[in-house]
Parts: sequence; structure tokens; C-alpha cells
Amino acid sequence: MKNMKCILNVMLSLGLAVSLTACGSSAGSESSQNAAETAVPDAAEITETSSPQPETPSGNPSAEEQNEEGSDILVVYFSRTGEQYTVGVIDHGNTAIVAEMIKEETGADLFEILPADDHYPMTYAELTDIAKKEQNENARPEYAGEIPDLSQYSTIFIGSPVWWGDWPMIMYTFFEENADALAGNDLVPFNSNEGSGLAGFDRKLASKCPESTILKGLAVRGNDCQNKQDSVRQAVSDWIAELGY
Repeated sequence: MKNMKCILNVMLSLGLAVSLTACGSSAGSESSQNAAETAVPDAAEITETSSPQPETPSGNPSAEEQNEEGSDILVVYFSRTGEQYTVGVIDHGNTAIVAEMIKEETGADLFEILPADDHYPMTYAELTDIAKKEQNENARPEYAGEIPDLSQYSTIFIGSPVWWGDWPMIMYTFFEENADALAGNDLVPFNSNEGSGLAGFDRKLASKCPESTILKGLAVRGNDCQNKQDSVRQAVSDWIAELGY
């Protein structure tokens, strides 16, 4: 009888051990599978994060998009890339750099004056010849795009490079076509140059927009726009603060 009980006890112990071993093996297998699924990202996620994002189209936004943030300040500018005096070939215009800094300081909207017929050469010597010819002929080159509603702005910064000691002729097209809309606004001239300073931009702007108030302008070296942007940014910041914006 005792022998029979011993045999039963041994058989029960062996059965329990086998059961525990099987459970442990099953749990370990399930744990390993969960870890593997967590470590491998979903294929859709890999595709989405690896695919390039579409680029924003270049050019001016529509008139409706110009004032989407409700700013009452506008920056209008004309700028050129290509070969520039003392700078070399550039792909971001000197005046454009200053215009963008003004936007950052004031939250202004931007409008770039783009030639309807961009016949301006990329080489410096040829560009100066064209600029001189337009000045001698008192030309009024057309610009592309729709000017935003100027009546919704109280202050308009207006900038360009200095061409032969003057505004480029395309800027006079803008002044004359929009003189009535600019009347009553505060106009703030700025430029990029290589030694001309403000070049009488304020006085010449006042002559074309006599019903506007002309505020203190800013002249920035084109070379600095490309190579000393921290100092240009500080000059823009100080100027904006002095104007009270």
C-alpha cells in the first residue's frame, strides 16, 4: 500500500512539472513575439516619414493671401540675383534679405516687384548697361502680379538696390501707378548699395508721393547682406525700434 502511494505521488509530481514547463514556454514565446512587433515600425510609417514633402510654389501670393494675418504693415521690394558688385554671383538678392528681416521684426506682409518682362541680364556689366539705358530713356518697365489692397496698410516699407544713384525705373512705375493708394500712408525707404548710401531715396519718393509721410530710411551695404548678416540684422532691428515699430 505504501509503495502504491509513493508511485502515485511520483506520477503527480512529474505531471505538474511538465505542465509548468509548457506554460513557461508559451509565455516566453508570446513575450518574444510582442517585443518583435514593437521594435519594427509599420511600413506605412516608414513610407510617410521617408517621402519628400512637396515644395511651396515660388512667386507672389494672390492679393487675398497678402494680408492673411491682418498686418497693417507692408514691405514692397525689388531685388536681383546673379553677379553683383564686390559680392560675386548670388542666388538670394541683397534687398530681399533686408526685406525679409523687416518682415521678421514687424510681422509685415511682403510683396516683391517682379518684372513682367525680365530682360535684366545676370552679369553685372550688362545689367548696369541696361539700367543706364532705362534711366536715360526715363523708362517705366511693367511689373507682374496684382498689387495688394494698399488701403489696408498704414505703413509701407519700400526698398530696392541703388541703380546709377537712383531707384530702378521699375520702382517709378510702382510709385506713379499707386500714388493715390499710397496717399496718407507712412512710407519708409530702404536700399542695398555699395557706397551710395540712401542715394536720395527719401527725397525722390516724396516727390512721387507728395500726399504720403516719408519716414527715416535705411541704407545697407550689399556685401554685408551676404557676408555680415548678423550686423545687418542688428542695424535693421535698431532702425525699426527707432521708428517705433
